[in-house]
Amino acid sequence: MINIQTIRKEYTKAELDIQNVNQSPILQFKTWFEEALESKVAEVNAMVLSTVSEENKPTARVVLLKAFDEKGFSFFTNYDSKKGKQLAQNPNACLTFFWAELERQVRIEGTVEKVSTQESDDYFAVRPKGSQIGAWASPQSSIIDSRDVLIKNQELLEAQYADLNIARPTQWGGYVLKPTLIEFWQGRHSRLHDRINYTLENNNWKIERLAP
Repeated sequence: MINIQTIRKEYTKAELDIQNVNQSPILQFKTWFEEALESKVAEVNAMVLSTVSEENKPTARVVLLKAFDEKGFSFFTNYDSKKGKQLAQNPNACLTFFWAELERQVRIEGTVEKVSTQESDDYFAVRPKGSQIGAWASPQSSIIDSRDVLIKNQELLEAQYADLNIARPTQWGGYVLKPTLIEFWQGRHSRLHDRINYTLENNNWKIERLAP
C-alpha cells in the first residue's frame, strides 16, 4: 500500500508580498500568466471550471482559457453540455489554475455569461478543422452506445465538408466569467503560503492578505 500521508513537498521558489502586487488583479494575472509561459508550464491555459448543479451540488472539470482582459476570462464549449446547462440555471462559477512548476495557484470567482455571437464565430473560424468537426460530431455530455458513434459522425462530417468551410454549430460557443474575487496563492516553506486576495467592491478592487 502507498502511504499517501508521507507524500510531501516544500515550496521554496518564490514569495508574494502585498506591497509588490499590481493594483489590478487582471494585470497581476497577466504577469503571472506570462511568467508561466516563459517557464514552459505544461498546459498553461488549463483551468478547472467549477459550476453548481440544480441540486446545489458542485461539479468541476478542466477547460481551456482562450482570452482574458478587464471584462473577464473566456472559454468555449457546447452550450448543451452538462456545464452549459448548469450555467444557464446558475451563472455563478469558479476558475482555478494550478501551475505546479511555479508553485502557484490562482482562484477566480464570478458570474458567467455567453460572449457575443460574433466572438464565438470568430474563434470557431480559426480552430483547426478537426476541432471544428469535433464540435459537430459530439453531443457533449449525452450518453452514447460506444465510441463508434463519434467515429461515424466524424467520418460523415469529414466527407461532407471535405472542400467546404464549416459553420459554427448554434449549440457551441463562448462564455466569459466576470470576476468578483481573484486570489493569488504562492507556495511557501512549512505550508505558510502567501495568499493575496482581490475582492470587487463598488467597482474597485480591495486587496488583502489571507492566512494560509
